[in-house]
Amino acid sequence: MEEKFSNRLFVSHSLDFDISGEKLWNVVSRPNNLNHSHPFCELNKIIQWDENAHIDRLIYLNGRNYIRRFQTWEEGRGYTLIIGEDDGPQSYVVWEIEEINKNKSKLKITIYPYILSKLPNFIAYIPHIIWVRRRLVNYLDSVLRGYEYFIETGEDVPRNHFGKHKWFS
Repeated sequence: MEEKFSNRLFVSHSLDFDISGEKLWNVVSRPNNLNHSHPFCELNKIIQWDENAHIDRLIYLNGRNYIRRFQTWEEGRGYTLIIGEDDGPQSYVVWEIEEINKNKSKLKITIYPYILSKLPNFIAYIPHIIWVRRRLVNYLDSVLRGYEYFIETGEDVPRNHFGKHKWFS
């Protein structure tokens, strides 16, 4: 992890899936996968997706336009990325797959948000717990449940399916 992100307060959330880690990887690493699984995604579009780089655009339902630049790519295990408006503040995100057994795996997403990152942690801690953490756990829960919905039904998750989100709907 880049040093500029390592001191930030973070939020993690995970969900167990009744599929192998390999199958879960195939879903979360597929180009444009957010179009099918992300409940707040208006559009997920490839900018570059090849062995040299993975970059895409995520446009949220409320019009927020973010670029995701993947930093690491560990086949079958996960990836890290930087996300934010082009030339704007960036958040650091870690996606990790843990295989529990041959038919069960866990997906964990950790966000090191840019919100409050300019403040010292001792000042940011209370607003992070009260305001940021609550909203990001809700967001991550919806994203993970969106993957669950897509995997279980084979259908695109309806937008705002798990409720609207103040930052992204």
